[in-house]
Amino acid sequence: MITKILFRETVHGVLNYVFDKEGSVILGYPNTCSEFNLSPKFFTNLLHFQGQRHATENRYVHITINLPHGEHLNDSTFYELGKDYMEQMGFGNQPYCIVRHDDTKHEHIHIVSTLVTESASLISMYNSYRRTMATQTYLEKLYGLSPSPPSRRKQHRDLPVYRFPELQFRPDDAHGTKFYMQDVLNGLLQKHKVRSFAEIKRLANPYHIVVNTMVHESGRVGVAYGIDNQKKYKTQFINGSTVHPKLSGPKLAEIFEKNSKTKLLTMHRKRLEKQLSITFKLFKTIRQEDLPDVLKSYQNIDCELLHDKNRSVKELVIYDKSGYVFTCFEVSSKMDFIHHPRLQSSMAGTTSLDQNGKQFLLEIRKLIKNAFYESYLNSNKSKRLLSEFVMTKNLKDLLSYIASSERYSFLNHYIGKDGDKNLLNVLKIEFQDTRRELHGIESRKEAKTLEDRVFLFKKVLETDVFNAPENKSLQFYLLQGLGLKYADGKVSFGNSNVGSLPFAIGDYHIPKESKTYISTGSINQNVKVLDMLTGAEKGRGTDLSATSFFLPLMLPELFGSMNPGFQKQFETHSLKAYLKMAEQFNLPLEKSPIDYIRLFNARGFYFEKKEGKVYLHSCYSKSETSIPLSAKTQAYLKSSTNLDAILAAQMESIIKISENGQVDLKNLWVSYLIERGIYDRAAYVMVHEGVRPNLHQNTLEYHMEKGLRNSIREVSNKKINLQQAAILRKSVYAFSSLLGGKYRDEEVFNGFKDELTDYSMRRSVFI
Repeated sequence: MITKILFRETVHGVLNYVFDKEGSVILGYPNTCSEFNLSPKFFTNLLHFQGQRHATENRYVHITINLPHGEHLNDSTFYELGKDYMEQMGFGNQPYCIVRHDDTKHEHIHIVSTLVTESASLISMYNSYRRTMATQTYLEKLYGLSPSPPSRRKQHRDLPVYRFPELQFRPDDAHGTKFYMQDVLNGLLQKHKVRSFAEIKRLANPYHIVVNTMVHESGRVGVAYGIDNQKKYKTQFINGSTVHPKLSGPKLAEIFEKNSKTKLLTMHRKRLEKQLSITFKLFKTIRQEDLPDVLKSYQNIDCELLHDKNRSVKELVIYDKSGYVFTCFEVSSKMDFIHHPRLQSSMAGTTSLDQNGKQFLLEIRKLIKNAFYESYLNSNKSKRLLSEFVMTKNLKDLLSYIASSERYSFLNHYIGKDGDKNLLNVLKIEFQDTRRELHGIESRKEAKTLEDRVFLFKKVLETDVFNAPENKSLQFYLLQGLGLKYADGKVSFGNSNVGSLPFAIGDYHIPKESKTYISTGSINQNVKVLDMLTGAEKGRGTDLSATSFFLPLMLPELFGSMNPGFQKQFETHSLKAYLKMAEQFNLPLEKSPIDYIRLFNARGFYFEKKEGKVYLHSCYSKSETSIPLSAKTQAYLKSSTNLDAILAAQMESIIKISENGQVDLKNLWVSYLIERGIYDRAAYVMVHEGVRPNLHQNTLEYHMEKGLRNSIREVSNKKINLQQAAILRKSVYAFSSLLGGKYRDEEVFNGFKDELTDYSMRRSVFI
């Protein structure tokens, strides 16, 4: 099933198309004075006047629900499906019509309604695309329909591949032509940040849409659209405002001017110029027709070569990830990339790497460095630092990591004859120097990190973040939480004896036993938290990840001693971080504001309205912490007509969690593992520790089907001894796998820093 939702300022044109289509069947008018005996004209007027009660541009909503090819529903079932969709999306009390069309191979219905309620308030469509995807999945399961193709982020979706217009509707079907143009042009304007009429003409050309502009005496630009597939089908031009008010000449001119004035354009051009320059430095020669593939594989740049009538390359068009479309002449005024001396014609040219060039050697060194990083991430980091690890490995140990990388495949493809042999020889030559260089770099980083953490240790004690008199071993637990240890008047890393700082700690008490599991991930999060609490880095609270919320579970002795004021500050920032991640977890199942609230209630969180704002509370908080939701989310929840009743009923879920003894971070932790898709570890906690997840039943079923059920079955059937159990338990409570993952290749800019390449984000990530 495929669902599409569009918002409109007017409704007459949409309803004319929906009602007047040949063969259309009106299934009903829910929430009107007569569900089945209403004239289309009366309904149009009714919807028009209700929508005019609010000044918003997006007054009306037009929804299409398409069945999978070959599947069938009778009229009454399709009607019920449409009503279920509206109910789940939060439109259940609005007047709307459901009309069936059978003019394509996919049976489909159109639903037209208004977002304006009878009281003139507006129903929020915040996160509408994700919500309609969740509703779609729900209805597929409910009605036994085939699942839709995997969805992608809205900004990354490709435009639909349209059939030729003459096959999509009759030549005299003006409405069909108009809506085809609307879909294509709106899609192009969403996907690209268009800056001129010439650009929209070029982008619309592959979809057989001709854009014609005319300049009036006043300077106002008019625009008209037509269809010409250069074969048999051609339409008359339709005025832009007729196709859609937002596609008129003046409206488009406003969009183009806004997109052209942004200060980010210069930054994007500089980044692309750097990427193109580096690409040409890597190659001795590049065949013209290979350039798009080279740029896509090496720099992840989408581009297209334009040819003149003689089939000679006249232009390179770059479709940047920022949404802007650039020609190579726009990218740089200094370098003409399309006539670059290393770019050769397709007839006689070849594509080959410059094996003697500096850029090629830099790429080889990156391969080696990234292999070291990835190998270290997969090793037991509790035994040694990265600098120590580097000196224990030789090239043979890293070959599997190198050979499996995309960058190795790219270089191997273009290195030419005997590629593997040539690459291996270069790797052997560069390995020793690269290893020494990496050892030096990481040693200096580790020394700086040690200094910073010792300073933070002193700062925390001076600031009285923790109650030292009540916890005699506080200094031990604090050092442990920072990844450090203390012995003989020196502080060093907990996983190494190499490198230390002299530092006298008075009254240092070591506890007899500590069951805390310390991973690099929990240490890094703890450092960020302590930085934030001591004010060492202002605003650092926004840098916390959702796992910071679970630090009291990982470091109970430390966070159990936190003083109340700092406790509240920590809980506030960590709750904000968790909220951000939990909202992402909601996306596959959240269909309406009601679902948003229920999914949080099941996790042990509840909402409260105070002074016109909606606040989130946590059952796991010691200091009754609450945080206000964002303005958009508040408007989204308040758009629900029965919000007060929902808020009043939510305590039933909270009381149930409390009665079951599940108000424990361990219950939320296993829920977090499940929602992150780490089913094997979640299954271990559920089976061997008897911990139940705090999740809504629908969420649990969703993950059961995705693999949790199989993981629970495997863990239940697998016998483990005590030693294996201890190892598994440590891995279950380690943050590293949640925060690190595979090491990402360094960007090819070699230190060129912009919004996509911020190396400061990786500072101390391996300590």
